[in-house]
Amino acid sequence: MTFDNLLAVSPIDGRYASKCAELRDVFSEYGLIRRRVLVECTWLEALCGAREIRECKALSVAERKALRAIASSFSVEDAARVKEIERTTNHDVKAVEYFLKERVKGTSLESRSEFIHFACTSEDINNMSHALMLRDGKAVLRAVMDEVTGKVAAMAKEWAKVPMLAHTHGQPASPTTVGKELAVVTARLRRQAAEIDRLVMPAKMNGAVGNFNAHLSAYPDVDWEKLSRGVIESLGLRQNRLTTQIESHDGIAELFDAVCRWNSVLLDFDRDVWTYVSMGYFRQRTVKGEIGSSTMPHKVNPIDFENSEGNIGLANAVMGFMARKLAVSRMQRDLTDSTTLRNMGVGFGYSLIAMRSTLKGLGKLELNEERLAADLDSNWEVLAEPIQTVMRKVGMDHPYERLKELTRGRRVTQEIMRDFVKSLPLPKADRDRLLKMTPANYIGMAAKLARLA
Repeated sequence: MTFDNLLAVSPIDGRYASKCAELRDVFSEYGLIRRRVLVECTWLEALCGAREIRECKALSVAERKALRAIASSFSVEDAARVKEIERTTNHDVKAVEYFLKERVKGTSLESRSEFIHFACTSEDINNMSHALMLRDGKAVLRAVMDEVTGKVAAMAKEWAKVPMLAHTHGQPASPTTVGKELAVVTARLRRQAAEIDRLVMPAKMNGAVGNFNAHLSAYPDVDWEKLSRGVIESLGLRQNRLTTQIESHDGIAELFDAVCRWNSVLLDFDRDVWTYVSMGYFRQRTVKGEIGSSTMPHKVNPIDFENSEGNIGLANAVMGFMARKLAVSRMQRDLTDSTTLRNMGVGFGYSLIAMRSTLKGLGKLELNEERLAADLDSNWEVLAEPIQTVMRKVGMDHPYERLKELTRGRRVTQEIMRDFVKSLPLPKADRDRLLKMTPANYIGMAAKLARLA
């Protein structure tokens, strides 16, 4: 039966399916089984290449090509056959082993069939497969993260010189530029992305409780740690030498926490843009046919940023829980991690949906420079800061207190501020500089800093 998105339980596979479609190949049941097959085939190839394991003879060029093709050409139909076998075995990894033995039957590879899954516990295959899923899923996220960051950076440079009234505690504060505030966001996103890039997923292939017990019982002269490390590193992972039956999942927790931090920066940005839209600093381009409100025809709502915020909340809730839960396992192993790990794609999916919602929202934004200029011109009291600073420089008494009395809690006009400056016994250069100052040009190094984006 063809799957209809309207029947999906989760919006990831329903309403938002198109926003995270590339994760299906990674985090689906098919994606997991395909990676299990890859790990099993890679392990068998390594065993065949170990001279001490004489019973598992070396592969010919054609045999190596055939073995690798089993993994590289693995299809949804192949995954369905594995699931069919699992209905009998009631064990998902053992079903993969039996599937592979089926595939090599009647070929020259059949003589090595008992070396498929040799000395492995299921977790050797699973932890490697999960690490590969996260490696590949991370690549998907990082590409879209860079797209978001690149868009914000381009806006920062475009609006580097456009002055904007800052708001600390929601109140008018020293002016900045639109570009500089966007540059802050790009720097934060890049920093968290670098932390994500730094992480290489750990993995283990060391047997039932992490000691190579079974391996050494059969081949005591093999350097099993080296052989295992070669398999792990060939797949772009790093070896964890000290484990119980499971790889401890601390690396997974680190990755999820790092993605959560990146998401939190994006959520902070979503809320700020939403606020700037409500203040009129940004307008939103209308899209023909779109409706903002079912009853108020005039409305153009910032729904994309709201959508992003909500999905980030879901993503961080899932990944935050998993990061805390997966680091805890009873003694050498319990099964609570297994069902939890099946939800990795949920956290990644909601993250991807959020990022693409933000991108969509950014594509609709237009800067309202007239509104920005009007807000600056209505808040001349923000020049109290530079005036009292210059008064301090020249040694006047109580400069802060005098400006506080003049400006606090009320709007001050250009005329009032300039008359106050003219009344001060300041050196001519200082007075002239302050008299030329306006809220729109009192931006410090903001324009220069914006170009760091």
